[in-house]
Amino acid sequence: MKTYIAMLRGINVGGKHKIKMDALEKIFYDFGYNNVQSYIQSGNVFFDTDEINKKKLENNLKNKIFYLFGYNVPVIIKDAFGLKKIIRNNPFLKNKEIDPAHFHVTFLSAIPTLELVQRIPKRTINNEECEIIKDIIYSYCPNGYGVAKINNMYFESKLKIIATTRNWKTCNELLKIVDNKK
Repeated sequence: MKTYIAMLRGINVGGKHKIKMDALEKIFYDFGYNNVQSYIQSGNVFFDTDEINKKKLENNLKNKIFYLFGYNVPVIIKDAFGLKKIIRNNPFLKNKEIDPAHFHVTFLSAIPTLELVQRIPKRTINNEECEIIKDIIYSYCPNGYGVAKINNMYFESKLKIIATTRNWKTCNELLKIVDNKK
């Protein structure tokens, strides 16, 4: 059995697409997944299953949420090992002069084409920085994510791909949960 984390984009944010966590967890149990645990209201759910096809898991959950709630909610799934690797490989951790409170990780639904990746500047005029590694974007937004040019909507429009972003604190909390599930 493998531990996964499902990251849902855009639920319970700004009063939109409201789903209570117990109702969301029930969806996972209804599929027969085990050890279901949600973290904060914005759609992070841990679960265990023998299924190894992440796209199948994502589609099952997305379709069930649409069926039950009428919301088209993108779902991106990572396994526990992958999450650890993502957090450990943040290239901005090497620079001790910048504040990790301004780090964000954007999870992409697939690996974007090299042509589209090359159109994304590594640094903006506001000193925002990003590094794209396969299906992950690490970003540093020194002026705050709320005013950042390189945000989730920007990456989705430029890379033509579904994305969901978590701040660095949330990523580390997710990692703690993974470590405690052992």
